[in-house]
Amino acid sequence: MPRLYRSPNEPLHWLLWSEEIGWARFPAKLNGWDERRSLRAVSPEHLHAVPLHLAFNTGLLESLNPAARRRAA
Repeated sequence: MPRLYRSPNEPLHWLLWSEEIGWARFPAKLNGWDERRSLRAVSPEHLHAVPLHLAFNTGLLESLNPAARRRAA
């Protein structure tokens, strides 16, 4: 299951870790997941884990739900 994080060093972005994609950063805005960027290394010292549902309007949750992807197609 992917894990979502916030960081005071990245106040306008979400950070995500997933076994499938590794680390990613994406804007905390509507459809921000479409603008995600891979990250090679992330310093965990300022990361704060948050529930996935907080990124509800970014497109992240829809990308994780195969049924939602089929409905959108």
